[in-house]
Amino acid sequence: MREIEGRKSLSAATATKWIFLLKVTEKEMDHSADALRTDFMTITRFVLNEQSKHPESRGDFTILLNHIVLGCKFVCSSVNKAGLAKLIGLAGETNVQGEEQKKLDVLSNEVFMKALISSGRTCILVSEEDEDAIFVEPSRRGRYCVVFDPLDGSSNIDCGVSIGTIFGIYTLKDTDEPTIEDVLQPGKNMVAAGYCMYGSSCTLVLSTGAGVNGFTLDPSLGEFILTHPDIKIPQKGMIYSVNEGNAKNWDGPTATYVDRCKFPEDGSSPKSLRYIGSMVADVHRTLLYGGIFLYPADKKNPDGKLRVLYEVFPMSFLMEQAGGQAFTGKQRALDLVPQKLHERSPIFLGSFDDVEEIKALYAAE
Repeated sequence: MREIEGRKSLSAATATKWIFLLKVTEKEMDHSADALRTDFMTITRFVLNEQSKHPESRGDFTILLNHIVLGCKFVCSSVNKAGLAKLIGLAGETNVQGEEQKKLDVLSNEVFMKALISSGRTCILVSEEDEDAIFVEPSRRGRYCVVFDPLDGSSNIDCGVSIGTIFGIYTLKDTDEPTIEDVLQPGKNMVAAGYCMYGSSCTLVLSTGAGVNGFTLDPSLGEFILTHPDIKIPQKGMIYSVNEGNAKNWDGPTATYVDRCKFPEDGSSPKSLRYIGSMVADVHRTLLYGGIFLYPADKKNPDGKLRVLYEVFPMSFLMEQAGGQAFTGKQRALDLVPQKLHERSPIFLGSFDDVEEIKALYAAE
């Protein structure tokens, strides 16, 4: 184009004509590329494909997942413009955990509550932000129970660190009136689990019990595109993730394991420490790169700090589906039977061999 503009032998009118033709050609090429983009595997297509494998399916689960995806898109948009919309800062309220609620916490909770209830496919909702379970009115009920943390890692909101939404889905035990017992089930009974991470990109990781797949939001299309098919965590990793500020309160097995990460007895290279302080971000990295994420019990928090239903269970479900393990210090995490909605538990999850090593330390003790 510069060459055409620079030729003195061409008249101004001729040069203008050529430039116009080149621009039209460039636009046509762009449209050709855009046409190819419609062949992407979107999360909607993916879920519908999975549904087609089950002829008895009525599509209820697909509708529920679509409403969860919509909630994730809405929260992602709110997170991206939080500073401009004055959504950063405290809301002046405290949640059931005694933690000060951020404005985005409150907004995210409302978004997912409305999205899940409006799906017409849920009967019980358990959120980190609400003390009691929400029972959906009979006229709008379905057969699914959803447990979720609407905005995990919210202490990192103000400094722009990755945060996310975590969710797990159960089916109603029977068709009678739903009770709290329908959600106080072991994690192995979940039919699906996932998280959506709001960071440099918006990534939704999902498992419906047949492996783990990751989808990235394309802002120009407003669609989640399959970018990480069939995620498999490495058998062993070179990263450990733990808050070492709590080291003085750790029990023996945890202290020994972390010491081995730094000073391997077999002479191999030490592991690298990576800790973000946002469970979604730390687990996402562990899932892709391998290694182990630890949030052990300690003298300060003898029952651990992470909540069983909507943090430990969904992440453990994903980790096992990807070929890893999840351990509480006493048992397989997904075998735990919670006694109350906001129960806490220690958790060690990640690559199979790394979790196996810490299991051996606890067994020896």
